[in-house]
Amino acid sequence: MARIVTDENFEEVLNEGKPVVLDFWAEWCGPCRMVGPVIEELANEYEGRVIIGKIDVDENNDVTAQYGIRSIPTVLFIKNRQVVDKLVGAAPKVTFVNKIEQLL
Repeated sequence: MARIVTDENFEEVLNEGKPVVLDFWAEWCGPCRMVGPVIEELANEYEGRVIIGKIDVDENNDVTAQYGIRSIPTVLFIKNRQVVDKLVGAAPKVTFVNKIEQLL
């Protein structure tokens, strides 16, 4: 299951030292609902190797602003606390898998 990331626990997540895939989403966003099940599948498939989390943009303004998120869904791929890749909009699962594999 994807981890729920918030403004409060974001630094904690980064400090775990694993690559992080962070899905910025909102309940009202249609494309976000399309990406959601893919994120959940990836969280199960990469459990223990990659932190895959979801952050609700309506409830977590600090991290959303920190990364300049203007469109959702936006998925950030973070390694060593640095954003190394970004995907905006819905995409097929294979696109996410390829980007995650580059993190490992």
